[in-house]
Amino acid sequence: MFQSGLIETRARLSSADGDPTRKLNSCPALVLNADYTPLSYYPLSLWPWQTAIKAIFLDRVDVVASYDRQVHSPSLDMQIPSVIALKQYVKPSEFPAFTRFNLFLRDRFSCQYCGSPHHLTFDHVVPRRLGGVTSWENIVTACAPCNMKKGGRTPKQAHMALQVPPIRPTSWQLQERGKGFPPNYLHETWRDWLYWDIELEE
Repeated sequence: MFQSGLIETRARLSSADGDPTRKLNSCPALVLNADYTPLSYYPLSLWPWQTAIKAIFLDRVDVVASYDRQVHSPSLDMQIPSVIALKQYVKPSEFPAFTRFNLFLRDRFSCQYCGSPHHLTFDHVVPRRLGGVTSWENIVTACAPCNMKKGGRTPKQAHMALQVPPIRPTSWQLQERGKGFPPNYLHETWRDWLYWDIELEE
């Protein structure tokens, strides 16, 4: 299954040894809230190096760690930040937006009828023709074959059991869910601020 495969494939940290020759567009900054937790896990809260440096000059962030890589100007040489923390705490919303992406994340990017990670779409548990509404509690991720098989019926009518009843998740629940899907790229200076099962590249 897609979920278990991702969780079993551990995220690998990129060593800082290659920083001096790293391309600037490969130097994003991990953005932490004022409490030193990532603003977001999935997608991971990253800013381009230009945005990070601008925020430093505007005194909106503190530099926590830097790449071994500099940018130069006629009047200044500056290390590119790899981890920055906001000076003002941003309170997360209690509930996430009801979007296709967040729905897939809640359902771990897998069909809620058969578990397939392929050809995903969404399904009204109670069909609209039967009075079903478009809401967190009535929409689930479904693969195209299961969606076609179920048609305009309820799961009971179609003899298709849901793996998990749909709920309206909190932002915290989605963030926790996002930890199960680490990105392919992680810089070693980020290790103290992230909570994935990670290892350093040799």
